Amino acid sequence: MSGDFQDWMTSVQARVEAALAECLPRAGIAARLHEAMRYAVLGGGKRVRPLLVFAAGELAAAPEDALLASALAVELIHAYSLTHDDLPAMDNDVLRRGRPTCHVEFDEATALLVGDALQARAFELLAAPGLIAPTRQLKLLATLARASGSLGMAGGQAVDLAAVGKTLTQPELELMHAMKTGALIRAAVFLGAGCGKTALTDSRQAKLDQFAKRAGLLFQVIDDLLDCTASTATLGKTAGKDKAADKPTYVSLMGLAAARDYAESLRQEALQSLAGFGAKAERLVALTHFICARRF
Repeated sequence: MSGDFQDWMTSVQARVEAALAECLPRAGIAARLHEAMRYAVLGGGKRVRPLLVFAAGELAAAPEDALLASALAVELIHAYSLTHDDLPAMDNDVLRRGRPTCHVEFDEATALLVGDALQARAFELLAAPGLIAPTRQLKLLATLARASGSLGMAGGQAVDLAAVGKTLTQPELELMHAMKTGALIRAAVFLGAGCGKTALTDSRQAKLDQFAKRAGLLFQVIDDLLDCTASTATLGKTAGKDKAADKPTYVSLMGLAAARDYAESLRQEALQSLAGFGAKAERLVALTHFICARRF
């Protein structure tokens, strides 16, 4: 990882962290809920989706305030999804980012409300007046909504729950994760480029979306590898949880070595999709390597 990329990443992460702390309520009439919202969002995570927003924004000279609002919105949707996914009725996890999950630290009812409130706050931030031209802002809102709903992240979680104990084919597994994990990563890339002063051409947008699809799938394959090979201390969440729950994964489908090879092929496909963008895609290229560099 180059020093320039590390400096950029650290700078973006710090800006996003500070802005998340600022945009989340601190007290008020629902003080316990606000405390739980901040607990669920702050103090952990690599902020990969906000980094993708900012990196994609470099392709279209996007303004900083629009990129920051988009990055915050995507990260709040992600945090809401983790809070709900960890619930006993879903994946029943007790550890997230090295700390007790939200429902363990607070309670299940509060964790449900945390997810609801974070989702609402995400769309409130993205709908703020004056970020970009209203018609393009509406498109960003629609993209994030679709990525979050039954045809995206929520639908992918439903398919995941229904797949426990079953053997899925590779196309079935890829469709599930294209929804559960990939949809929000695609949305992050789309929002970043969509904040630009001028829209990308259709052909460049198609190439960028192809990159986002492969990057989203790469992220999930690496996640599956880490679940099998990394320790709980390294992951910050319970290691081996997918296997114990009898969930279909790329490792259970392919085996460890083949899943590693598949991750490498996805990385190469993602990089090939960026080839025509030149130097403006350097951050996206570096992020692709960063996603793949987590230890397994």
